[in-house]
Amino acid sequence: MSDLNVGKEILSYCSKCKLTLAHTIVAMKDAQTIHRVECRTCKSTHAYKDPSAVKMKASTRKKTSKKISKTTTSVADLWMEAINSATSKSQPYSIKGQFAQGDIIDHVKFGPGVVDKTIDNDKIEVIFRHQIKTLIHNK
Repeated sequence: MSDLNVGKEILSYCSKCKLTLAHTIVAMKDAQTIHRVECRTCKSTHAYKDPSAVKMKASTRKKTSKKISKTTTSVADLWMEAINSATSKSQPYSIKGQFAQGDIIDHVKFGPGVVDKTIDNDKIEVIFRHQIKTLIHNK
C-alpha cells in the first residue's frame, strides 16, 4: 500500500457504472489513504470505494431483488399476454392517430406494442416487449 500515490491505477467501485473497474487516483488523504479516484471507463470523479466492501452490499441487494421478481410479472410476460388477448389488427403509430385500449400499434423505435390504458384524451400507456411507455395520440 505504500506505493499508492496520485496518478497510479487502482480498482474501485464506480457508483456511476455500478461495477468494480480500473480507476486513477486523483487525491490522497494521507500517504496510505486514497481520497478521490477517476473512473477510466466513464471518466467520473468520486470518492474511493473499496470493492471488497461493496460486494457484500451488492450480494444483499441481489437476494432481495430475486424475492421481488418471483412475485411480480415481467414486462415481457405482460406484453405477451396483451398480444395474445388483442383482437384488433396492428396499425402504425402516429401522434395524429387515435387509439383505444387493446389496440396493437407498430412504433418505429419501440416495435410492436399493445395499448394498456388511456390516460387522458391525448395520452395512452403502451406495453412494448421490453418496457412500458406513455405516448401521445389524437393530436
